[in-house]
Amino acid sequence: MSYAIVGFGKIGQALAHAFARKNIDVTVASRRPPEALAPQARAIGPTVVARSLRDALEADTIILAVPFGEHRAVAKALPSWKGKTVIDATNAFPVPEELDGLPSSAFVAKAFTGAKLVKGFNHLIAATLASDPVVEGDHRVVFLSSDDEDAIAPVAALAKQLGFAPVKLGKLNEGGVLVHARGRTWGQLIFQDLFKKEQ
Repeated sequence: MSYAIVGFGKIGQALAHAFARKNIDVTVASRRPPEALAPQARAIGPTVVARSLRDALEADTIILAVPFGEHRAVAKALPSWKGKTVIDATNAFPVPEELDGLPSSAFVAKAFTGAKLVKGFNHLIAATLASDPVVEGDHRVVFLSSDDEDAIAPVAALAKQLGFAPVKLGKLNEGGVLVHARGRTWGQLIFQDLFKKEQ
């Protein structure tokens, strides 16, 4: 399984730290050229490699860590997303009217035609996400939701590999609403820093 993080702001870098901590290879890309990201990527760890967006999108699993409004530009970079898993770590806040009542991840999923989309790694602030998820033997919780049941298992496996405790919330418009904003209100689980005893 190959991984890429698209977006190299605070959340993208926080996730890169999580991969580096476990020596897991990950490609990082953004609107900026790879040369601009390379020094920061190298500083995070040797398993974090900056590449062009086109090269990064060859990965099996892509973590979307761009500002919400930029998801369409990423989606257009591939003619088809069939066979790919997209982990949506974006947050839409305040919620734009164009969502028309849909959870933002369901809206994002429409742009990534053919991909399996999982909402995840979006409810913690970057500094918390970047820190070691294992504290005194307890594992920091990450919430996962998807309309594609099969997609959650491999993302949960990745979360465990990174040291987190994955908690499945079910479908995007069911348990998933707890990690989505509504209007000008954050979902109840956003910013909740929770731990589980065992993985």
